[in-house]
Amino acid sequence: MSPSPASRTAVFPVAAGLCVLAGLACPPAAAQRLGEDIATIHDRCVAFVRGNPKVGLERARLWKDQGGGFAADHCIAMALFQLKDYAAAAKLFETLATAMLGMPADQRAQALDQAGLAWLDAHEAARAKAAFDGALALHGEDPDLLIDRAQALADLKRYWDAIDDLNRAIELAPKRADAYIYRGTAYRYVDARDLAAEDIDRGLALAPNSTMGLLERGNLRRLRGDAAGARQDWLRVTQLGPDSLEAKAAKINLGGLGAGDDAAPEAGPRQKKP
Repeated sequence: MSPSPASRTAVFPVAAGLCVLAGLACPPAAAQRLGEDIATIHDRCVAFVRGNPKVGLERARLWKDQGGGFAADHCIAMALFQLKDYAAAAKLFETLATAMLGMPADQRAQALDQAGLAWLDAHEAARAKAAFDGALALHGEDPDLLIDRAQALADLKRYWDAIDDLNRAIELAPKRADAYIYRGTAYRYVDARDLAAEDIDRGLALAPNSTMGLLERGNLRRLRGDAAGARQDWLRVTQLGPDSLEAKAAKINLGGLGAGDDAAPEAGPRQKKP
């Protein structure tokens, strides 16, 4: 099981538009001086760091020095995440959430959620769970937050607690394929394979080309002695997303088919980004 910060909606509202100066997009600080909307600048800053995080980090820090405020801090955190400095990104997301006391609770919760996702990638599941706990305290009954905390609980091997969170997430969002697939994976870890298979089938009915679901169904098929079925699912994963983390796990599993049906299959990777 598991996530990460780029697929989450930005903490600051998305807005369209470009600041163009001599045919080039303005750096954040210059755009702000020209009076461009902060949300638009932030949006463009985040988009830039996803493609060029090293330069983007420098620009975001300059923007912060020149009055960019929370929006600049968030862009800096996103750049750190893209540079794989996950712990530094997580700490900054947490600092940002604390500093945003006067802002809406859902925005503070989102910053904590992004901190949790970054902590997961830093292999700090306990700190991730603490961040998700804080997010849920601010904005409870959110299926995304429940699913994310389930990832941390699973990493802590607290599978039944993860299942509890996923149960509630499914009650709130019954068409979330990923919630069924994550719960199916958790059921496999507690050796409830029939329940696991039911959930994976539900997830794949909602998202037939989910590489995460196909990978997990292959895992279950292998554990049941269906090597041919497992091979079919894992090969499908490599076809659908040849460069994905799921494909990497599927290739490891395919290579282990000759080792016997009792060899443990690779679990699925995280799916989300801040």
